[in-house]
Amino acid sequence: MSDQADEHRDATSGIPAGRVGGRDGRSTGPGRVPLRDPANPVSRKAVALWLVEQLFWAVILVGGAFLLARWIDGDRWSWLPGWVVDNIWWLPVVVGVLVVPAAIVEPFWRYAVHRWEFSGDVVYARSGWIDREWTFVPVSRIQTVDKAQGTLERVLGLATVEIRTASHAGSSTIRGLDYGVAAALAEGLARRAEELRDDAT
Repeated sequence: MSDQADEHRDATSGIPAGRVGGRDGRSTGPGRVPLRDPANPVSRKAVALWLVEQLFWAVILVGGAFLLARWIDGDRWSWLPGWVVDNIWWLPVVVGVLVVPAAIVEPFWRYAVHRWEFSGDVVYARSGWIDREWTFVPVSRIQTVDKAQGTLERVLGLATVEIRTASHAGSSTIRGLDYGVAAALAEGLARRAEELRDDAT
C-alpha cells in the first residue's frame, strides 16, 4: 500500500501513544520506515511569537552579564585572576554575540520543523529545534483536549492545543496555530474521541 498506511500502522501498533527517537527522523524499532513530514505547518505568525520570546530571554541574559561585569569591575573580586577582572567587560559582548544570533535564527528554524496532522484517528506532530521529536497520539487514547492562549498568543491571534492521554509520554502539545485552526482541531479531536469511546461501549 502507501507510505502513509505503513506509517499509520507503525503509529497505532508499534508505538501506540508516544514519541519516536532519532535525530534523522527514523523510528527506532526493527523494520520501521522513515517518517514523512506531517501535512500541516504551524502559522507563520508563530515566527513572531518565538522571536519575541527568544529576544526577551536574550535581553535578560545580556543584561545579566552586563550587571555581573559591572559588579565584578566595581568590587575588583580578588579571588578572580587579574586578567579576568581586567577584561570583564568582554563578558556581555561575548554573551551578546553568542545569544542574539541564536535568538534570531531559532524562530525561523522552529517554523521549518514544527508541523502537525490529524488523520486516520491519529494526531501526528513534529517539534523541536536542535533535537527533533515526532509524536503519535491515537485519538482513542485521548482523555482531554485543551485550547490555551498566552498573552502574546492572544495579541497575535494564535493558540496552543494541549492533548492529554493517561500516559505522559503519549501526550502532545501543538503550539503556534492560528486561533481558528486550534479551535477547530480541539473540537474535532474531542468529538472524534467521544465517538470512539461510544463505539467501544
